Amino acid sequence: MEKNTIAPISKEKVTLTINGKEQQLEVEVWTSLLDLLREQLHLTGTKKGCDHGQCGACTILLDGKRINSCLSLAVMHDGADITTIEGIANGEELHPVQQAFIEHDAFQCGYCTSGQICSTIGLLNEGKAKTLDDIRDLMSGNICRCGAYSNIIKVVQEALERSRTA
Repeated sequence: MEKNTIAPISKEKVTLTINGKEQQLEVEVWTSLLDLLREQLHLTGTKKGCDHGQCGACTILLDGKRINSCLSLAVMHDGADITTIEGIANGEELHPVQQAFIEHDAFQCGYCTSGQICSTIGLLNEGKAKTLDDIRDLMSGNICRCGAYSNIIKVVQEALERSRTA
């Protein structure tokens, strides 16, 4: 009779630049970027909402592009540059998008806010939004249970206008 043996936990080494700081990490191959950020690195600004890529609360910037961190394995991104909500501000100076969220009262409970902010910055980086309908479509992956959409849209419109004149 064969003995039942448990396979050793498979870990991989990855190097990630997270919020401007290069980090060499050892992660289990099934670890999502979201779980790595929250559980191993204690960067809890990125939220775990649905854990299925449907709500956008876990949105981060990967090489300047927005992604749902719950759907992406950490080992897939060796060498990548990751920015979370904790890395958006410049020290004590808020990013213009963060400041606009405050000025336009574009959050209520705040649970989705970090994902909304990262998604807005990613949308600006993509350069695809030209109209109000584009903004609504491109931000549709970020859900706000409190319904602050009209103010969030104002933030994105303002940020888009500022980026065009900069």
